[in-house]
Amino acid sequence: MHAEPLLLPLLIAGLLGALIGSFLNVCIHRLPRQESIAWPGSHCPKCSHPIAWYDNIPILSYLALVGRCRHCTVRIPFRYPLVEVLNVSGYVALLLVFGPSWVTVIYGLFYSALLVVAGTDLSHKIIPNAVTFPGIIVGLVCATTVLPLGFVDSLLGILIGGGILWLLAWASPYLFGKEGMGGGDIKLLAMIGAFLGWQPALMTIMVGSLLGSLMGVTLIAAQVIKREDYIPFGPFLVCGALVALFFGRPLLDWYQGLLAG
Repeated sequence: MHAEPLLLPLLIAGLLGALIGSFLNVCIHRLPRQESIAWPGSHCPKCSHPIAWYDNIPILSYLALVGRCRHCTVRIPFRYPLVEVLNVSGYVALLLVFGPSWVTVIYGLFYSALLVVAGTDLSHKIIPNAVTFPGIIVGLVCATTVLPLGFVDSLLGILIGGGILWLLAWASPYLFGKEGMGGGDIKLLAMIGAFLGWQPALMTIMVGSLLGSLMGVTLIAAQVIKREDYIPFGPFLVCGALVALFFGRPLLDWYQGLLAG
């Protein structure tokens, strides 16, 4: 596709990414607290003052306010513009990779759900069922109707992806003497398998485990954490899922080529 015809869709994707990214911040803040994501309206968590529309413009308002509430001057977490920028970047990347299509729209929904999961797991060590349970169903339905995947591959992704982590969680107390994967990780990988299929689900586990191990070893070596400290695994699964989403097919083809000799 030529650059000029693609410019308007990219601008629209970026604008939607910013607006939806602002809503994702609401989900990340409220879902772990079991608060409504619809009511009340946006307000400062410190002083409870309602946020005016001109202070709620994604990315730009954070810069204009220099990262502080207009009324109580408490610092606004940097997570807010970061999530918005990441959602913008993801939507633009999806459009460039998959083109203007319903597949891109569905993967955009999936991408935003992954951002919410990463945010809540990092901030509260919680992966909300309100994201993963509907995500599994939506992924299965979309794989059957729109995505280039199919019902069987999606169902196998749910069963194999979630099943492997469930098996690891069951075996961890016997093998390592402590609890391993949490239930949220299991449901997250089942959702990933529903959208991407069983092979990308396996790739997600491998990439996520590698990244998690490298991060854990680095933090232990730097004495930031102790060996027995818990590190949320959800964000690493999210990174693995994004690798599988954007680069899964080329990586699988390369690996199969190696096996074929």
